[in-house]
Amino acid sequence: MPLILRPSTDADVPAITAIYSHHVTHGTGTFETTPPTEADMATRRADVLAKGLPYLVADLDGRVVGFAYCQWFKPRPAYRFSAEDSIYLDPDAAGQRLGNKLLTELAKQAEAAGVRKLIAVIGDSGNVRSIGVHRAVGFRHVGTIESCGWKFDRWLDIVLMEKSLGEGNRTAPEAAPK
Repeated sequence: MPLILRPSTDADVPAITAIYSHHVTHGTGTFETTPPTEADMATRRADVLAKGLPYLVADLDGRVVGFAYCQWFKPRPAYRFSAEDSIYLDPDAAGQRLGNKLLTELAKQAEAAGVRKLIAVIGDSGNVRSIGVHRAVGFRHVGTIESCGWKFDRWLDIVLMEKSLGEGNRTAPEAAPK
């Protein structure tokens, strides 16, 4: 079966939780240190969807091998056209360009939801895969905040990247997203 990028469903939450838990316990792309439960992940997903934002999965041969979503960058009203993306792949799915496809689709759906700016806050400046995926789909590096996270007994940076969507800042937005 081919790769299918689709909206996530309630039935995908166990796979999403397993993928994310792996990254929490073994990776530096997220600064969480305790894996969230399925109930936690279901609540987070419901919050994203309630705001009219996309929450996607990459389904390969009937198995969820990745997920991506965006969430409002900050809660204050002036940020209502900027969203932070999150993307995680099953470690067995790495190196197949699935991340590029998933992030490209997320950007399309975020734009359709009224987002004008996608912001990546990438844990660990040594996270070359995530930085590379973002760069490959048009994000540009806008800064690094050094040593702002402590995980696995070491200081970690965050890398900030951005991508304008649609008209970006060239025109005023037509309507406020949810």
